[in-house]
Amino acid sequence: MGYHHLALAAKDMQAIHHFYEEVMQFELVKVEVGPSPQGGWAKHFFYRMEDDSKFIAFWEMHDMPGVTDDFETNLSKAAGLPDHINHISFDVNSKAELDERRQRWQAAGYDVMEIDHNWCHSIYTKDPNDNLVEFCLTTRRFTEEDRTYALAQLSTETPTFSKPPASVTNHAANDEATTGGRAEFAALGRRDN
Repeated sequence: MGYHHLALAAKDMQAIHHFYEEVMQFELVKVEVGPSPQGGWAKHFFYRMEDDSKFIAFWEMHDMPGVTDDFETNLSKAAGLPDHINHISFDVNSKAELDERRQRWQAAGYDVMEIDHNWCHSIYTKDPNDNLVEFCLTTRRFTEEDRTYALAQLSTETPTFSKPPASVTNHAANDEATTGGRAEFAALGRRDN
């Protein structure tokens, strides 16, 4: 069973639309517009990710009591957490598709971090809401050993740390790449040259 949609608030719907339709290549297929139960009104935009069963959606709110213009859209910042904790991850089917997504982000002016996690390969950038967005390719099947380790970590107070990433590469919007170093998610996003 998968999820139907993830819904997030947006401050700048035009920027969100550009990112998710033009850069991410998701298609705006539906909007619901109507009054909000607490007053005011809202638009609820749905972007199709593949077929008509998976969507990412955004709320544009108007005149809602108690909702100010300065609300925090970054999920991690709103919770007082480091940037990488709350993030949105989308799957890809091949390394070629992952590379194509990275190149598309860079061509659109976004810095990209690429990490080989030893069991999946990921690329990251920030969306206009300042949320960390990921495309991820699972590169191996999980084993019974993986499950045993995961179950043990539920209750241990002295965990055995996982193997560090095989590689971390930072790709600048202009196609420069540097390898090594730490994963610094806060600096990702669009460059306004």
